[in-house]
Amino acid sequence: MRGVAHVNVAAIERNVAALLAATTGGAALCAVVKADGYGHGAVAAARAALAGGARWLAVVTAEEAAELRAAGIRARLLVLGPLDADDLPRALDADADVVIWEREGLERLRRLERPARVHVKLDSGMGRLGQRDPAEATRIAEELAADGRLLLAGAMTHFASADEPGGRFLDEQLDRFRRWAEPLREAHPGIVLHAANSAALLARPASHLDLVRPGVAIYGLDPFQGDPADHGLEPALEWRSRLVSVKPLEAGESVGYGRRFVADAATTIGTVPQGYADGVRRALAPGGGEVLVGGRRVAMAGTVSMDSFGVDLGPGAQDAVDAPVRLIGRDGDARLSAEEVARRLGTINYEVTCGIGARVPRVHHRDGRPLDPDPA
Repeated sequence: MRGVAHVNVAAIERNVAALLAATTGGAALCAVVKADGYGHGAVAAARAALAGGARWLAVVTAEEAAELRAAGIRARLLVLGPLDADDLPRALDADADVVIWEREGLERLRRLERPARVHVKLDSGMGRLGQRDPAEATRIAEELAADGRLLLAGAMTHFASADEPGGRFLDEQLDRFRRWAEPLREAHPGIVLHAANSAALLARPASHLDLVRPGVAIYGLDPFQGDPADHGLEPALEWRSRLVSVKPLEAGESVGYGRRFVADAATTIGTVPQGYADGVRRALAPGGGEVLVGGRRVAMAGTVSMDSFGVDLGPGAQDAVDAPVRLIGRDGDARLSAEEVARRLGTINYEVTCGIGARVPRVHHRDGRPLDPDPA
């Protein structure tokens, strides 16, 4: 196999259990499994999260909701994203809660003339989706609640900078949200208030409210871009490949398109059959990208191609064809994390795992043991 992403569902279960233990006030946990479970596989991640204690699941699209239902997952499901006239019925067919923030969304629901559980979203400072005017958000919620077919199920917001030190703006957002949402809950005692993402869950217990919505942390990725172990999190994904070619390179000879790597002394070059079509970012090499080969760090060499890249194994290297390669993960005492890859790219760990391409199979296991092929 050219490359494979091994995903340990037991790690996801343990991460969810740890995050749930960190919540306060009896808040329930909604595991965010959008974007194919942040690249880990949505169905397997959803099952693992539920086994770890999650009571809700969240996605962004109607298609993602339908995928979970088709797999036999029956947990409470929340579609976070905007839904047009075509998507909305499909989300409701999946028995999912939906989110609105504008009058157009309310009218779209009314035209369907069918029951729906609905959450109203306040833009407390993220500046993207959500109703910025609290008074208008309240009017929308009250009109929704007055409709006999629609149930006002929740009030929500999303934080813009919960992962930044200090968190002053997080506190401002939380204050704006509570000043709007708490009177709404007094008028409608059954609604669920929710705001906290992974970073807020870990950094601001006051943000936990009735429901927390961790995403990246359930996969053992650090929302603060540091070491996941600092928060008791265990990375669930390892991206593995192998060497398919090993050959000597003399001084002055080059590797890859554009001759961006030219050997200044004799060395050994290995080829890894993963490229930018698989999610290996072209910006990694040359100039700082590394992988683990046979348990040791080696530098990437030459331009990343669509289907492969080179590694500089050093002079007289003993690494052979089929030697194991880790693009993310651990091999012996050596470790290469998604956070480290992200720092080299000037991005975040979310983008690294979500960017692993569809032609890299996801193989799910439980602490190294194969999963039941039909857990449903």
